[in-house]
Order: sequence, then structure tokens, then C-alpha cells
Amino acid sequence: MAYGEVDDEVSPVTDWLHDWDWLDPQWGANAISLWNDIRSQCPVATTERYGRAVMPVTMEAIHQIAADTEHFSSWRVSVARPEAPPRAAPPITSDPPDHLGHRRLLLPSFNPKKVALMEEDLRRFCRQLIANIGDADRADAAEQYSQHIPVHGICSMLGIPESDADMFRDWIYRNFQLAPRDLTVRAQVIAEMNAYATQTLQNRIDHPTDDLSSLIAHAEIDGEAVEFDLKVGYFNLMVLAGIDTTWSAIGSGLWHFAQHGDQRARLVGANNDDAVWSQAIEEVLRFYAPVTMARQVVKSTEIAGCPVHPGDQTLVTFPAANHDPAAFDRPETFDLDREQNRHVAFGLGIHRCLGSNLARLELTVALQEWIRAFPDYTLETEQVTTWANGQVRGPRNIPVRLHG
Repeated sequence: MAYGEVDDEVSPVTDWLHDWDWLDPQWGANAISLWNDIRSQCPVATTERYGRAVMPVTMEAIHQIAADTEHFSSWRVSVARPEAPPRAAPPITSDPPDHLGHRRLLLPSFNPKKVALMEEDLRRFCRQLIANIGDADRADAAEQYSQHIPVHGICSMLGIPESDADMFRDWIYRNFQLAPRDLTVRAQVIAEMNAYATQTLQNRIDHPTDDLSSLIAHAEIDGEAVEFDLKVGYFNLMVLAGIDTTWSAIGSGLWHFAQHGDQRARLVGANNDDAVWSQAIEEVLRFYAPVTMARQVVKSTEIAGCPVHPGDQTLVTFPAANHDPAAFDRPETFDLDREQNRHVAFGLGIHRCLGSNLARLELTVALQEWIRAFPDYTLETEQVTTWANGQVRGPRNIPVRLHG
């Protein structure tokens, strides 16, 4: 099944307030308007398609859930069929008190100083991708550009072959687009990823190197070796969370600026003005935040007046919160001059994204290099931009004219 295709056995959503489905084809390109419409009626939408699951769409509700580890567990971070077995991928799937040790182990690899050392390599890589396009009049800014950049970044950190990129992309597609509905696909993807991670980590145990895979392979917390299955979970998290999320943000930015020549011209004129570019990057993250997480209810409570009970799943829609008029002035407007921008694209609370520094760097470098190379590029409106649905939302192909 390719991007955008519909499973004939799954009925389309006709009532997003009472029967939402984040894998419905309407979600990808229209999620913002869907969230806004739901919010105008009720702060929480419900569905029974994956067992009982609720979807809050206000900033207040998202803050409540993210801060509450007593009633909401991170053991499941994706809304899926109730019988789907959870899989450990700490720290994102861990709860207190275990969570802190996992996070402290991995966080230093993503600190600002370490990430900054990657900038020149990322710029060279982006320029090479652009050079590969050559003198063509048209290109696919996703397939030929944005989808390669985070792969390069995470492969560099983990010390794994970039030649495996197509395999990673296949895992990402099946994991996020198919597995929530299909347990067979879920099991296949888990088995393939576990085998790859096991081989890589075993190699690093036997032959240590200076990379993130070696750190994971030899991981200890408080002097005790981390269990091997948790190390596999660390590794798989880096691959899944470090690639699709950022290429979706990059692609959304490219798609947006292809349609807004005035904003693109401001960025071209800004050149190396860090303040202008910083505000632009934060607004891309706010407006097009790609990642939606989930929690499982473990104790009965309420979300914005909506009762939830143990076993219920909760979609934590950080992107919807970024469009809440109670939290942002004119949230429907993409504003390059937005100075007050406390968006939650990277989440909230103890599970705020480990890789936010890397994601910001990759997003900044990717947009700067592309816009400087193609200052007049525009969207090819004769072709359709296809968006991914589900947990990570973003354009999967972006047909553009490179010279206006």
C-alpha cells in the first residue's frame, strides 16, 4: 500500500468529533482544520476504532496530560489496537522513576555543543544533494532532498551505513502508516528492526567505536548494565524518532515557502541574520509540528471534563495545541515576526524531545541551503503533494519548479 492509498476495509471518517482516525486519508493534508473544527465544538474528541481513545485539542489539556504521570503512562506512545503488544523504547516509553536514568544516559549525546559540531558536515551534505539535482527545472523537494538529511544525521551519530536508508524508510512507513491497524505488519517491523539493532550492538560490544551505537551497547545506569532488550529499544528509538520526525518538519517548511514568495524573499534577504531565521524556524515548528504522541490511562480521571478510565488511550496532540487560540495570537496565521512562540512541537514535561537541538539544526541548515540555492522555487500545482497520516505528519513528496 503506497502513501495516500485507502484500506478498503476501513470506513472513512464522517464525524471527527466522535469517530476520529489518525490514519484516515483526510488527516494528513487537513489535520489543522480538523483540529480547529473539533475545538470549536468540544475540547476532546473520541473514537472506538482502536478501542476507546480520546483526542484533546487544547493547550490546557495537553499540558495536563504531559505533566501527569500518575494517571497517564507512556508505556504505549502510539494509538493502536488494544491487543497490540507494547514495545520498550526508553526513555520515551518509560515512566518515573525508571525514566530519569534512561534519559540521563542519552541526553549528553544531544547537547548543544555536540550537535553544533555537526553543522558543517550537514551543510556539505545538503549542498551535495542540491548539486545532484543539477540544472533540472523541476524536482521533488521531499524525495530528492528533505528525506535524506535526517538519515545522514542519525547515521553519522549511530555509525551505521547510510546505504541502509531505503530500509529505514520502509520501516518508518510500515511502522507509522500500517502497523497501528495491522498486528502482522507490526510484528514484522519489530522483528526486522530488532535483528538489525542486535547485530549492530553486538558488533559494538565486540569492537567498540566512538559513536552513539557504542554508547548504547555499553550502557550502564548507576553502575549496572542496562538489559540488552532495552539497549535494542534505545537504538530503534533513534532510528524511528530521529528520521521521520525531522524530514517531515523540513518538508513542511519547504512546502510552505514554495507557496509564499514574500516570506521566502525575506529569508533570502536575511542571509545570515540569526534572529530572522530563528523566528522562521520556530514558526515552521509551531505551525507544522509533525509529531503526535499517545498515553495510556492507568487511573480514572478527567481531561477537560471528559472522563477517561484505565485502558483508554489518549492522543496527545501537540500540533493541535499549537493552533489553540487560547494559547497563541492569530494561530491560523504563519507569522515570520512572531516573537512570543511558546510552541510545544517538541512535547512537554519529562518526555520533551531528546533530539530537539539536532532537529532544529537540521531544519535550519536544510531550509537555508535550499532557499539560497533556489530563491525562486515554487510549488508544482499540477501535481499533488502527498501527506503522511498518523503519528508523524508531513509531506512525502513535494513537486516544485526550481526557477519560479
